[in-house]
Amino acid sequence: MKIKQSENNDVKKDFECGNESLDNYIRRIAKQDVKRDLSACYVLVNEGNVVKGYYTLSASSIKREDFPEQSKIKLPPSYEAYPSILLGRLAVDKSEQKKGFGEVLLLDALKRCADISDQLGCIAATVDPIDEGAIKFYESYGFIMLPDVGRMMLAMQTIKALKL
Repeated sequence: MKIKQSENNDVKKDFECGNESLDNYIRRIAKQDVKRDLSACYVLVNEGNVVKGYYTLSASSIKREDFPEQSKIKLPPSYEAYPSILLGRLAVDKSEQKKGFGEVLLLDALKRCADISDQLGCIAATVDPIDEGAIKFYESYGFIMLPDVGRMMLAMQTIKALKL
């Protein structure tokens, strides 16, 4: 299996992760979002180019008021929002779940975030966890919940320290 940027010849029609919105996104919406420059989509494919997992990245920001108090102290108060990268979706096909591919996709996404931040200022990677299972998954990698917004973040300094 390999991770690559999504292409037209990727087989997506049978992707099923157990969440209808994530299934529908890769089957019907991802191609349009990529074409409109709303997100970049990366897919985990097998030898036959069948999509077995995917994630998306897009530009985002975190409002200053949404930052944890201890983090705000270190940041310039002149910013209303701080630049971040949104890991918008991450899913693994049912046939490949519980095999470590969620971690493989997440670490690949975080490496891309770190590389991007070397060329474009980004203070963190953020995620919008879809359920309690996703919250626990992201917490296990150090993401913290932003107060009152349901979004989680991992500081770019922390990501870069992982040496991915």
